[in-house]
Amino acid sequence: MGTYPPPPPGPPYGSVGQRIEEAIELIEMELRHAAAYLNDAVLPQVRSESISALRNVANSMRNFADRLERNQPPPPYSPPPGTPPKGPTSA
Repeated sequence: MGTYPPPPPGPPYGSVGQRIEEAIELIEMELRHAAAYLNDAVLPQVRSESISALRNVANSMRNFADRLERNQPPPPYSPPPGTPPKGPTSA
């Protein structure tokens, strides 16, 4: 007669506890796959689009600053310090 090894300690195979452990393992595996997908596909795409968007915003701000500078009225003339004011004099 052959002898079989004793069953492992814990709940018997097919019990609720075993099924919960299997479900947890599957969930953990799916989470690892999701994390890998985010790291390999989503994050590089988001990074690339963010860089492009920041460059577009920087160009728009540069153009806006150039327009403000072009449309700025010249500063009013003020004579150098120590120069007597010009204009009608009263004597």
